[in-house]
Amino acid sequence: MAIRGRSPRAFSLILLLSLFAFTSAKVFFEERFDDEWEKRWVKSDWKRDENMAGEWNYTAGKWNADPNDKGIQTSEDYRFYAISADIMFGPDICGYSTKKVHAILNYNGTNHLIKKDVPCETDQLTHVYTFILRPDATYSILIDNQEKQTGSLYKDWDLLPPKKIKDPEAKKPEDWDDKEYIPDPEDKKPEGYDDIPKEIPDPDAKKPEDWDDEEDGEWTAPTIPNPEYKGPWEPKKIKNPNYKGKWKAPMIDNPDFKDDPDLYVYPNLRYVGIELWQVKSGTLFDNILVCDDPEYAKQVAEETWGKHKDAEKAAFEEAEKKREEEAEDEDEDADEDSDAESKSDSKEDEEVKHDEL
Repeated sequence: MAIRGRSPRAFSLILLLSLFAFTSAKVFFEERFDDEWEKRWVKSDWKRDENMAGEWNYTAGKWNADPNDKGIQTSEDYRFYAISADIMFGPDICGYSTKKVHAILNYNGTNHLIKKDVPCETDQLTHVYTFILRPDATYSILIDNQEKQTGSLYKDWDLLPPKKIKDPEAKKPEDWDDKEYIPDPEDKKPEGYDDIPKEIPDPDAKKPEDWDDEEDGEWTAPTIPNPEYKGPWEPKKIKNPNYKGKWKAPMIDNPDFKDDPDLYVYPNLRYVGIELWQVKSGTLFDNILVCDDPEYAKQVAEETWGKHKDAEKAAFEEAEKKREEEAEDEDEDADEDSDAESKSDSKEDEEVKHDEL
């Protein structure tokens, strides 16, 4: 049986089409944060008058695999941060619309893991975050090139008023019985139930021998909880034969609802911006991409985050191991100091006893 070999011409065609797919991607914005990044970005004066505007550091981060691969990092705790850049593409075009193309935001960012035993130490590992908005109003959220959530803007997010609302004019009928259980009319209180006291004199208590009735008054035994007491009587509960369920107002069409078939459309996106309030600083942003091709976005993610993630993780784990070893050494030193102090105290006690003798 003959085995057909793959045609070199066919292979070349496949390779050419693959390359065309990437080269045909529209890149509306891409920022790798080179040495001239500040010429493209505008730092906002938001909250600066209140001395609450945080400063950005230009750095490769704590666990970097390449010290020359830098981004911008928040540097002050309890501060507001805001910075933006223009979206420019083509000789005379600025901005773009999401009506006909995918809108993909792809960026690298650090993830904070604050340890309980080291409250002031923030460990940072880089991840890549991707948001995809499609012309059919569906979206996907990816972390580290893995899809974590997908859905529809119409169904998942409350971007429009609800189509149906509870009728504000509706009232619960006066004869509506919404009690699921009622007291059993057949259940009667046992005779003498109310005569059972909550407390009784302690039968084991005895009058003190030195008790003087004339001086101390008439002696009475202290009381203790009555083991026969069962608490206030209540009849048993039974199912209510007239129970109609919990009353709910009927739903009606919302007069304020207006459908928007272009809900997903941003007709003229002009800027990429970062705006946040941060309690613990240290978040780093790098390799920001806005394009129309999910596969190109994944490729860029692998070229940036994917290229360094293993080395960053190894550096982080090595630093963690070193920190834990140092913490163990400190604990051992503390134990030795404590033992030495205890021995010293014991010796002093023995010397004092000897002197006393």
